[in-house]
Amino acid sequence: MKQRLAVIDFETTGITPGVGCRATEIGIVLLERGQIVDRYQSLMNAGVRVPAMIEQLTGISNAMLRSAPPAAQVMREAADFVGTTPLVAHNASFDSKFWDYELAQLGRSRAQAFACTLLLSRRLLPQAPDHKLGTLTRWAGLPATGRAHRALADAEMAANLLLHLGITLRQQHGRGTVDHGLLCKLQKVPAAKVAQYLRELPA
Repeated sequence: MKQRLAVIDFETTGITPGVGCRATEIGIVLLERGQIVDRYQSLMNAGVRVPAMIEQLTGISNAMLRSAPPAAQVMREAADFVGTTPLVAHNASFDSKFWDYELAQLGRSRAQAFACTLLLSRRLLPQAPDHKLGTLTRWAGLPATGRAHRALADAEMAANLLLHLGITLRQQHGRGTVDHGLLCKLQKVPAAKVAQYLRELPA
């Protein structure tokens, strides 16, 4: 994949963004020509408490957030870092909700679509034991990038998975060019029809 892409991951206090549920950390990896070329990571203090269960999962504590920069500052930096670069996330339906919500707090909105490595892995790697990010990383023999459920480590894992999916498209489906537009279309194709869809695409 030669195109510049931004792979993002949020850690949060819950599942749905709102007054009592906010992002606590963001990690972003910029990919270009199959390489990680830049990274952004920060804790973000939105003034909400981290439930004990989430603290145990992520290792992000209320004490850590007290000294973290304000969420608005972090999100402004993150949005400027990404700019108009196409976006990618593992389980993008989750991360896109928080990206959009946190942007909205700044009076901003995104212009670009999200490609989802979870949806794409279900279509291109159906033989995997499951499609959790950690499982796919181990199953495909991809590099371990650090503690799971920390934003930058998860963003790097998703970036490596994205590159693996690109290799799969080239080697198993003969796709010479893989870009964000193709990924966004492919993730909407029913899994049973993916091979046929790719065969019928212009080379």
